[in-house]
Amino acid sequence: MNVTTLKTKAESQLREQFDAAASNLPGTGWVSALRARAMDAFAAEGLPHRRVEEWKYTDLRERLRDVPAPGAATAKAVTSTDLDRALGPFAAIDAERIVLVDGVYSADLSKVSAEATVIELMSLAAMLKKAPAWLEGKFSSNGGAIVALNTAFMSDGVLLKVRKDQDPGKPVLLVHARVAAEPTAVAVRNVISVEAGAKLTLVEVHVTLDGAARGALSNIVTDVTIGDGATCDHIKSLADATASTHLATWTTKLGKDATYRGFQLTASPALARNDINILFNGEGGKLDLSGAFLARGAEHIDTTLVVDHAVPHCESRELFKGVLDGRAHGIFQGKIIVRPDAQKTDGKQMSQALMLSPDAQFSSKPELEIYADDVVCGHGATCTEIDADLLFYCRSRGIPPDVARAMLTESFIGEAVEKIENEAVREAIGTLAIEWLRTK
Repeated sequence: MNVTTLKTKAESQLREQFDAAASNLPGTGWVSALRARAMDAFAAEGLPHRRVEEWKYTDLRERLRDVPAPGAATAKAVTSTDLDRALGPFAAIDAERIVLVDGVYSADLSKVSAEATVIELMSLAAMLKKAPAWLEGKFSSNGGAIVALNTAFMSDGVLLKVRKDQDPGKPVLLVHARVAAEPTAVAVRNVISVEAGAKLTLVEVHVTLDGAARGALSNIVTDVTIGDGATCDHIKSLADATASTHLATWTTKLGKDATYRGFQLTASPALARNDINILFNGEGGKLDLSGAFLARGAEHIDTTLVVDHAVPHCESRELFKGVLDGRAHGIFQGKIIVRPDAQKTDGKQMSQALMLSPDAQFSSKPELEIYADDVVCGHGATCTEIDADLLFYCRSRGIPPDVARAMLTESFIGEAVEKIENEAVREAIGTLAIEWLRTK
């Protein structure tokens, strides 16, 4: 007996949108074939739902009832002044600047100095049109339905490489600017390569300009490869109170003696799902990953993390802090895998949530999957309210209750924010977090 799986409205819309847009998406030949295979894979699997273990707390089949149309070229002219206003504290950072407007690379707004010869930068759309053979290997077939959907619809992004043993000397600011006056869906693919012995500080900032529509959908996949002995600091900031849906996938592969320090700030989207996948490919790798998620009202933020220790003598640290108010729901799913040959692994993971409302929810699912016997691994999770004794102490010193709560909340997430190495970036992230905490 043949059984036909019923499609939701959103799943049917995505199929129809792809069929209508496929001929206009950049690339032919193997690119078109890749897109078609990815869309077929998505159609077979459908939107993730709660019967899929990794998505048990974020049922997209239930939550994503309608899908906006794929983004078109932005009609509104965007100036550097407009962009600086939206960037807020990030605008003052001395950095190379790469800008995508509604998912499309903007050469006019991007500012990469002529001296930055250690960087190679290419628009993904331009490369897809040329379709060189080497590019085909950059798109993994792994990652499930959301990555497949990104592969099918990807319109643009950046290919960024730091050459061997080189250091740009300043951060690279990768700006995703949302401008469209109508709700749109964008699919962006970024490929980042830090070659052996090189260094990179990548600051990924998602901003919404004045007049941008509410209810947008973004699906952004970022693949990072860190060569032997290389160092990459990767900081992401998303602060969006426009009822948007944000689906993000980070995949990072570390070579021998490579170091990856990551941080994510996620504040006030209607729905955010951050998938982070880390693979140790070479011995001696080090990972330090942290983040803060801030939600109020009915906002929903899901951070799902897999750290795969495939080789021996590697170290990983993960610390995520959440502040939840109203009826918000925060999720942290963190898995550490230690393969049979990955002896001398040192892995530790912690998630903590501060509840500002009795109606808020925090779901935590830490996991250790260990197949080696000479390892040091641990995980933990806590959920708490503001300490009444500390609050009383502050009030006894004349500090008003609202100010005291703000101070204690800032202190709570400060442990994660302080892990950011670059001082200017750390201050910008801290400023955004404080603004959110002090906003009712």
